[in-house]
Amino acid sequence: MTEIIIDRIAIQWAARIATEGAEQNATTQASIVNWLLGEDRHRWETLDLAHLKIAEQAMDYRWRILRQRYLGLPPERAYKNLMQRLGGLAVLRDKIRAWLTLSNDRQRNVLDVLQEVIQEMLQGDKYIQQQIVWIGQCTKNPRLRDILLFASIEEYCLRPIRNRPLLAHRFVNYLCRSQKGGVTNIPQGDIIKLISDEIIDDSDATLSLLDKQAQENYHQQQEWEEIQVIRDRVKDTLRNYLIEQVSPEAGQWLDLYLQGKPPASIAIALKMEIGQVYRLREKIDYHTLKVFAIKAESELVSKWLYTSLTEHNLGLTPSQWESFCDSLDPSKLEILMALKSGSSVESIAKSLQIKTNQVTGAWGHIYLAAQKIRGG
Repeated sequence: MTEIIIDRIAIQWAARIATEGAEQNATTQASIVNWLLGEDRHRWETLDLAHLKIAEQAMDYRWRILRQRYLGLPPERAYKNLMQRLGGLAVLRDKIRAWLTLSNDRQRNVLDVLQEVIQEMLQGDKYIQQQIVWIGQCTKNPRLRDILLFASIEEYCLRPIRNRPLLAHRFVNYLCRSQKGGVTNIPQGDIIKLISDEIIDDSDATLSLLDKQAQENYHQQQEWEEIQVIRDRVKDTLRNYLIEQVSPEAGQWLDLYLQGKPPASIAIALKMEIGQVYRLREKIDYHTLKVFAIKAESELVSKWLYTSLTEHNLGLTPSQWESFCDSLDPSKLEILMALKSGSSVESIAKSLQIKTNQVTGAWGHIYLAAQKIRGG
């Protein structure tokens, strides 16, 4: 069964790349298909339908990254595209700038630090090391190896971990391992000593494989896959909700919107006037934000966004959470704490001797207020 699944996917992708990457020769196309399928072919037999769908979506995502920014370019230009893409991450750029401002390294810029972080990942990140080895097995073409590696690095660095790109967390790790200076002036005696095994690859480069890093990468991979499964579940549940509560066109609108279609294109696809599309969007916004995300499927949505009440304090930082709780009137604070402890709406209403819709109404105000703080 596994071979049938892999064969089916390989045939589909060979046909797609032959069309979309027709400028590449047959050997290059076959190498790309092999790279996309991944080294661990046995994992396909363990995937249920939901995770199989995620795996195929991940292949599509990696192919689009490769094709749009790296395929067919000389390595120098491809590397520049990688740095521009990663340097454009606002959260990372702000973190680096803040550190440079407070450190003794003010002669450096964001690009300098970013290159150092990527270099550290190349030398010590187990997942990237595995990708380097796998890419070497997929092709002997040095230029193709480079661009496949750049695409792998971009995809890996942009994975959402705790609602931020993985690269932002790698930057924090980089600071923790840096010498004294800036905001991470760690006493020398407190630096954690890492014991590693060194191996030599084809190019005689010394690589450090850190067990702790490998474990972290594994958990991040699992977390990333679960996020994708939850994301699909949210999308499907929301689509069905909009069809039932708004209209069939609302479900079609969601599909087109998630594909990145602008209002004008959505109007053409739905055979609507542009004004009708905007009015439909207003209805969808209302139901999504004020009903679906708060009442109908609040835990599902918040788990996806890392904003759950029980685990993530609505996505607020510790200082934001403290200020937020202080800003609530006593009745809303009591409801908030009861919900956080796991009490049901019905039990809270009974305890406070109010109606259940008053509890859900208060929760709606609390949720939107926290969302405003996160967005601000």
